Amino acid sequence: MGSFIFKRSLQSVFSLVALIILIFFLARMTGSPADLYLPQDASAQARFQFNEQYGFNDPLIEQFGRFLWGLLHFDMGQSLQFSRPAVDVVLQAFPTTLALAAITMPLVLLVSIITGSLAAYRPGGIFDRLASILSLIGASTPNFWVAIVGVLVFAVTLRVLPTSGTGTALHWILPVGVLMLRPTGVLVQVVRTSMMTALSSTYIKTARAKGVGSRAIVFVHALRNGLLPVITVASDQAAGIVNGAVIVETVFGFPGIGKLMIDSVLLRDFAVIQAAVLVTALAVFVINIIVDIAYALVDPRIRYS
Repeated sequence: MGSFIFKRSLQSVFSLVALIILIFFLARMTGSPADLYLPQDASAQARFQFNEQYGFNDPLIEQFGRFLWGLLHFDMGQSLQFSRPAVDVVLQAFPTTLALAAITMPLVLLVSIITGSLAAYRPGGIFDRLASILSLIGASTPNFWVAIVGVLVFAVTLRVLPTSGTGTALHWILPVGVLMLRPTGVLVQVVRTSMMTALSSTYIKTARAKGVGSRAIVFVHALRNGLLPVITVASDQAAGIVNGAVIVETVFGFPGIGKLMIDSVLLRDFAVIQAAVLVTALAVFVINIIVDIAYALVDPRIRYS
Protein backbone atom coordinates (compact mmCIF):
# COMPACT_ATOMS: atom_id res chain seq x y z
CA MET A 1 0.00 0.00 0.00
CA GLY A 2 2.80 2.41 0.88
CA SER A 3 4.52 1.74 -2.43
CA PHE A 4 1.27 2.32 -4.32
CA ILE A 5 0.60 5.64 -2.57
CA PHE A 6 4.15 6.76 -3.36
CA LYS A 7 3.72 5.90 -7.06
CA ARG A 8 0.37 7.68 -7.22
CA SER A 9 1.88 10.72 -5.51
CA LEU A 10 4.72 10.74 -8.04
CA GLN A 11 2.24 10.61 -10.91
CA SER A 12 0.30 13.49 -9.39
CA VAL A 13 3.46 15.59 -9.20
CA PHE A 14 3.76 15.49 -13.00
CA SER A 15 0.10 16.47 -13.32
CA LEU A 16 0.60 19.36 -10.92
CA VAL A 17 3.64 20.60 -12.85
CA ALA A 18 1.64 20.56 -16.10
CA LEU A 19 -1.21 22.39 -14.37
CA ILE A 20 1.14 25.03 -12.95
CA ILE A 21 2.59 25.73 -16.40
CA LEU A 22 -0.85 25.88 -17.99
CA ILE A 23 -2.48 28.17 -15.44
CA PHE A 24 0.51 30.54 -15.34
CA PHE A 25 0.41 31.28 -19.06
CA LEU A 26 -3.38 31.15 -19.44
CA ALA A 27 -3.83 33.69 -16.63
CA ARG A 28 -1.62 36.17 -18.44
CA MET A 29 -3.64 35.84 -21.63
CA THR A 30 -6.51 37.70 -19.91
CA GLY A 31 -4.71 41.02 -20.32
CA SER A 32 -2.68 43.51 -18.32
CA PRO A 33 -3.69 44.16 -14.68
CA ALA A 34 -2.70 47.80 -15.19
CA ASP A 35 -5.88 48.28 -17.26
CA LEU A 36 -7.97 47.53 -14.16
CA TYR A 37 -5.90 48.90 -11.29
CA LEU A 38 -5.04 52.26 -12.88
CA PRO A 39 -7.38 55.01 -14.10
CA GLN A 40 -8.35 54.87 -17.77
CA ASP A 41 -6.50 58.11 -18.41
CA ALA A 42 -3.31 56.91 -16.68
CA SER A 43 -0.15 57.95 -18.49
CA ALA A 44 2.21 55.53 -20.17
CA GLN A 45 4.76 56.33 -17.47
CA ALA A 46 2.29 55.34 -14.73
CA ARG A 47 1.55 52.06 -16.51
CA PHE A 48 5.25 51.38 -16.91
CA GLN A 49 5.90 52.02 -13.21
CA PHE A 50 2.98 49.76 -12.20
CA ASN A 51 4.20 46.89 -14.38
CA GLU A 52 7.76 47.45 -13.20
CA GLN A 53 6.69 47.33 -9.55
CA TYR A 54 4.99 43.95 -9.95
CA GLY A 55 7.47 42.50 -12.44
CA PHE A 56 5.10 42.44 -15.43
CA ASN A 57 7.65 44.21 -17.64
CA ASP A 58 9.98 41.20 -17.45
CA PRO A 59 9.84 38.50 -20.14
CA LEU A 60 7.27 35.74 -19.45
CA ILE A 61 9.98 33.10 -19.04
CA GLU A 62 11.68 35.21 -16.40
CA GLN A 63 8.36 35.77 -14.61
CA PHE A 64 7.68 32.03 -14.73
CA GLY A 65 11.11 31.23 -13.32
CA ARG A 66 10.55 33.70 -10.49
CA PHE A 67 7.18 32.08 -9.80
CA LEU A 68 8.72 28.59 -9.65
CA TRP A 69 11.49 29.81 -7.34
CA GLY A 70 8.89 31.35 -5.03
CA LEU A 71 6.82 28.17 -5.17
CA LEU A 72 9.78 26.16 -3.90
CA HIS A 73 9.86 28.49 -0.92
CA PHE A 74 6.05 28.34 -0.42
CA ASP A 75 5.75 31.89 -1.73
CA MET A 76 3.10 32.34 -4.46
CA GLY A 77 3.44 36.09 -4.76
CA GLN A 78 1.47 39.10 -3.62
CA SER A 79 -2.23 39.61 -4.27
CA LEU A 80 -2.96 42.79 -6.21
CA GLN A 81 -6.47 43.24 -4.82
CA PHE A 82 -5.65 42.45 -1.17
CA SER A 83 -1.98 43.54 -0.96
CA ARG A 84 -1.25 40.36 0.99
CA PRO A 85 0.51 37.08 0.21
CA ALA A 86 -1.69 35.16 -2.23
CA VAL A 87 -1.39 31.89 -0.32
CA ASP A 88 -2.74 33.58 2.84
CA VAL A 89 -5.76 34.87 0.92
CA VAL A 90 -6.48 31.44 -0.53
CA LEU A 91 -6.02 29.57 2.75
CA GLN A 92 -8.39 32.01 4.44
CA ALA A 93 -11.12 31.27 1.88
CA PHE A 94 -10.50 27.53 1.51
CA PRO A 95 -12.05 26.36 4.84
CA THR A 96 -15.46 27.65 3.71
CA THR A 97 -15.29 25.59 0.52
CA LEU A 98 -13.96 22.61 2.47
CA ALA A 99 -16.84 22.88 4.95
CA LEU A 100 -19.33 23.09 2.09
CA ALA A 101 -17.89 19.93 0.50
CA ALA A 102 -17.59 18.15 3.87
CA ILE A 103 -21.29 18.72 4.57
CA THR A 104 -22.46 17.92 1.05
CA MET A 105 -20.57 14.67 0.31
CA PRO A 106 -21.70 12.62 3.36
CA LEU A 107 -25.30 13.65 2.69
CA VAL A 108 -24.90 12.65 -0.97
CA LEU A 109 -23.54 9.23 0.02
CA LEU A 110 -26.23 8.65 2.64
CA VAL A 111 -29.14 9.56 0.35
CA SER A 112 -27.65 7.72 -2.65
CA ILE A 113 -26.89 4.47 -0.83
CA ILE A 114 -30.29 4.27 0.86
CA THR A 115 -32.25 5.26 -2.24
CA GLY A 116 -30.24 3.14 -4.68
CA SER A 117 -30.33 0.07 -2.41
CA LEU A 118 -34.08 0.25 -1.87
CA ALA A 119 -34.66 0.76 -5.58
CA ALA A 120 -32.51 -2.28 -6.42
CA TYR A 121 -34.34 -4.50 -3.94
CA ARG A 122 -37.53 -4.37 -6.02
CA PRO A 123 -36.55 -3.48 -9.62
CA GLY A 124 -39.42 -2.13 -11.67
CA GLY A 125 -41.47 -1.20 -8.62
CA ILE A 126 -43.01 2.20 -7.95
CA PHE A 127 -40.13 3.34 -5.74
CA ASP A 128 -37.57 2.16 -8.29
CA ARG A 129 -39.27 4.05 -11.13
CA LEU A 130 -39.67 7.21 -9.08
CA ALA A 131 -36.06 7.09 -7.87
CA SER A 132 -34.78 6.54 -11.42
CA ILE A 133 -36.76 9.47 -12.84
CA LEU A 134 -35.73 11.88 -10.07
CA SER A 135 -32.08 10.79 -10.18
CA LEU A 136 -31.89 11.27 -13.94
CA ILE A 137 -33.40 14.75 -13.60
CA GLY A 138 -30.91 15.61 -10.87
CA ALA A 139 -27.94 14.30 -12.83
CA SER A 140 -28.82 16.27 -15.96
CA THR A 141 -29.84 19.62 -14.47
CA PRO A 142 -27.14 22.35 -14.52
CA ASN A 143 -26.04 23.65 -11.11
CA PHE A 144 -26.16 27.31 -12.09
CA TRP A 145 -29.79 27.05 -13.27
CA VAL A 146 -30.91 25.26 -10.10
CA ALA A 147 -29.06 27.82 -7.97
CA ILE A 148 -30.76 30.76 -9.72
CA VAL A 149 -34.21 29.13 -9.53
CA GLY A 150 -33.57 28.28 -5.86
CA VAL A 151 -32.82 31.91 -5.06
CA LEU A 152 -35.89 33.07 -7.02
CA VAL A 153 -38.28 30.61 -5.36
CA PHE A 154 -37.06 30.24 -1.78
CA ALA A 155 -35.34 33.58 -1.19
CA VAL A 156 -37.19 36.11 -3.36
CA THR A 157 -40.72 34.68 -3.67
CA LEU A 158 -41.24 32.66 -0.47
CA ARG A 159 -38.64 34.55 1.60
CA VAL A 160 -37.90 31.53 3.78
CA LEU A 161 -34.16 31.35 3.04
CA PRO A 162 -31.47 34.05 2.71
CA THR A 163 -30.03 34.88 -0.69
CA SER A 164 -26.36 34.97 0.26
CA GLY A 165 -23.80 34.81 3.05
CA THR A 166 -22.82 32.20 5.67
CA GLY A 167 -24.14 33.72 8.88
CA THR A 168 -26.58 31.01 10.01
CA ALA A 169 -27.50 27.41 9.23
CA LEU A 170 -30.23 28.71 6.90
CA HIS A 171 -27.57 30.24 4.66
CA TRP A 172 -26.15 26.76 3.97
CA ILE A 173 -29.39 25.02 2.94
CA LEU A 174 -29.60 26.26 -0.65
CA PRO A 175 -25.88 25.88 -1.50
CA VAL A 176 -25.72 22.37 -0.03
CA GLY A 177 -28.99 21.38 -1.72
CA VAL A 178 -27.83 22.61 -5.11
CA LEU A 179 -24.44 20.90 -4.79
CA MET A 180 -26.11 17.63 -3.75
CA LEU A 181 -28.40 17.43 -6.76
CA ARG A 182 -26.09 16.23 -9.53
CA PRO A 183 -23.81 13.82 -7.59
CA THR A 184 -26.83 12.28 -5.86
CA GLY A 185 -28.52 11.71 -9.21
CA VAL A 186 -25.42 10.01 -10.60
CA LEU A 187 -24.68 7.90 -7.52
CA VAL A 188 -28.25 6.66 -7.12
CA GLN A 189 -28.00 5.09 -10.58
CA VAL A 190 -24.58 3.59 -9.80
CA VAL A 191 -25.72 2.18 -6.44
CA ARG A 192 -28.88 0.74 -8.00
CA THR A 193 -26.98 -1.03 -10.80
CA SER A 194 -24.24 -2.30 -8.49
CA MET A 195 -26.73 -3.54 -5.89
CA MET A 196 -28.87 -5.31 -8.48
CA THR A 197 -25.78 -7.25 -9.55
CA ALA A 198 -24.87 -8.06 -5.95
CA LEU A 199 -28.42 -9.10 -5.02
CA SER A 200 -28.52 -11.59 -7.89
CA SER A 201 -25.32 -13.34 -6.69
CA THR A 202 -25.22 -16.88 -5.38
CA TYR A 203 -24.19 -15.94 -1.85
CA ILE A 204 -27.28 -13.71 -1.55
CA LYS A 205 -29.52 -16.60 -2.61
CA THR A 206 -27.80 -18.74 0.01
CA ALA A 207 -28.37 -16.07 2.68
CA ARG A 208 -32.05 -15.91 1.78
CA ALA A 209 -32.32 -19.69 1.93
CA LYS A 210 -30.88 -19.57 5.46
CA GLY A 211 -33.59 -17.15 6.50
CA VAL A 212 -31.49 -13.96 6.72
CA GLY A 213 -33.70 -10.87 6.96
CA SER A 214 -34.18 -8.52 4.00
CA ARG A 215 -32.54 -5.56 5.78
CA ALA A 216 -29.41 -7.58 6.58
CA ILE A 217 -29.25 -8.94 3.01
CA VAL A 218 -29.41 -5.48 1.45
CA PHE A 219 -27.39 -3.33 3.85
CA VAL A 220 -24.88 -5.90 5.16
CA HIS A 221 -24.22 -8.69 2.68
CA ALA A 222 -24.93 -7.05 -0.69
CA LEU A 223 -23.88 -3.49 0.09
CA ARG A 224 -20.29 -4.32 1.04
CA ASN A 225 -19.64 -6.06 -2.28
CA GLY A 226 -21.56 -3.44 -4.23
CA LEU A 227 -19.57 -0.50 -2.88
CA LEU A 228 -16.47 -0.74 -5.09
CA PRO A 229 -17.93 0.89 -8.23
CA VAL A 230 -19.74 3.35 -5.97
CA ILE A 231 -16.44 4.43 -4.40
CA THR A 232 -14.92 4.96 -7.86
CA VAL A 233 -17.73 7.24 -9.01
CA ALA A 234 -17.99 8.92 -5.62
CA SER A 235 -14.37 10.08 -5.89
CA ASP A 236 -15.13 11.80 -9.20
CA GLN A 237 -18.26 13.35 -7.73
CA ALA A 238 -16.32 14.59 -4.68
CA ALA A 239 -13.89 16.36 -6.99
CA GLY A 240 -16.90 17.65 -8.93
CA ILE A 241 -18.34 19.12 -5.74
CA VAL A 242 -15.14 21.10 -5.19
CA ASN A 243 -15.29 22.30 -8.81
CA GLY A 244 -19.04 22.96 -8.62
CA ALA A 245 -18.45 25.17 -5.63
CA VAL A 246 -17.02 27.76 -8.04
CA ILE A 247 -20.48 28.31 -9.54
CA VAL A 248 -22.52 27.82 -6.37
CA GLU A 249 -20.36 30.13 -4.26
CA THR A 250 -20.59 32.83 -6.92
CA VAL A 251 -24.41 32.65 -7.08
CA PHE A 252 -24.91 32.55 -3.31
CA GLY A 253 -22.12 34.97 -2.38
CA PHE A 254 -20.24 32.31 -0.41
CA PRO A 255 -16.79 33.60 0.67
CA GLY A 256 -15.02 30.41 -0.45
CA ILE A 257 -12.24 29.58 -2.85
CA GLY A 258 -14.64 29.28 -5.80
CA LYS A 259 -15.90 32.85 -5.52
CA LEU A 260 -12.36 34.04 -4.82
CA MET A 261 -11.15 32.35 -8.00
CA ILE A 262 -13.86 33.99 -10.15
CA ASP A 263 -13.22 37.43 -8.62
CA SER A 264 -9.47 37.01 -9.16
CA VAL A 265 -9.93 36.12 -12.82
CA LEU A 266 -12.12 39.20 -13.35
CA LEU A 267 -9.57 41.38 -11.54
CA ARG A 268 -6.54 39.69 -13.18
CA ASP A 269 -5.00 38.91 -9.83
CA PHE A 270 -2.55 36.35 -11.23
CA ALA A 271 -0.97 35.33 -7.93
CA VAL A 272 -4.32 34.47 -6.33
CA ILE A 273 -5.50 32.60 -9.44
CA GLN A 274 -2.38 30.44 -9.40
CA ALA A 275 -2.57 29.81 -5.65
CA ALA A 276 -6.29 28.97 -5.76
CA VAL A 277 -5.91 26.50 -8.63
CA LEU A 278 -2.91 24.83 -6.99
CA VAL A 279 -4.63 24.45 -3.61
CA THR A 280 -7.75 23.05 -5.29
CA ALA A 281 -5.66 20.58 -7.30
CA LEU A 282 -3.92 19.41 -4.13
CA ALA A 283 -7.32 18.88 -2.48
CA VAL A 284 -8.49 16.73 -5.41
CA PHE A 285 -5.25 14.74 -5.22
CA VAL A 286 -5.80 14.03 -1.52
CA ILE A 287 -9.38 12.92 -2.27
CA ASN A 288 -8.11 10.43 -4.86
CA ILE A 289 -5.55 8.99 -2.42
CA ILE A 290 -8.25 8.56 0.23
CA VAL A 291 -10.40 6.73 -2.32
CA ASP A 292 -7.54 4.35 -3.17
CA ILE A 293 -7.13 3.54 0.51
CA ALA A 294 -10.89 3.03 0.86
CA TYR A 295 -10.73 0.38 -1.88
CA ALA A 296 -8.46 -1.79 0.23
CA LEU A 297 -10.59 -1.26 3.35
CA VAL A 298 -13.81 -2.26 1.59
CA ASP A 299 -12.36 -5.29 -0.21
CA PRO A 300 -9.28 -6.89 1.44
CA ARG A 301 -8.78 -9.05 -1.66
CA ILE A 302 -7.44 -6.04 -3.52
CA ARG A 303 -3.66 -5.85 -3.57
CA TYR A 304 -1.59 -3.11 -5.15
CA SER A 305 1.64 -4.01 -6.84
